[in-house]
Amino acid sequence: MANRKRYRFTDAVQSVDGRRAVILAVLSAVLFAAAVFISFLQKGAGGAAVGCIGVTAILLAGYGFRLGVRSFREKDVSPVLSVAGSILSGIMLLLWLTMFLRGIG
Repeated sequence: MANRKRYRFTDAVQSVDGRRAVILAVLSAVLFAAAVFISFLQKGAGGAAVGCIGVTAILLAGYGFRLGVRSFREKDVSPVLSVAGSILSGIMLLLWLTMFLRGIG
């Protein structure tokens, strides 16, 4: 049998959950930058403010990763944002968990 390619002649619709995953990953990255900045200004003694920012960002990255993976189930949507959201949220989640487990954050 011949290998058939499928063509789509309509505009690709982006995944809603994929878009949310990207937004949550970017928000987690912004919170990471804010935590680093606050910790830098206070010479490493960020205290509870940096801790709250870190826990919030871990939760956002985890939920973003879950949304990104779940968005692959949607039918007839472009997977671009699903892939980007999953990868970015996964990277942020690993970064935050590494800092948390090492005791830096």
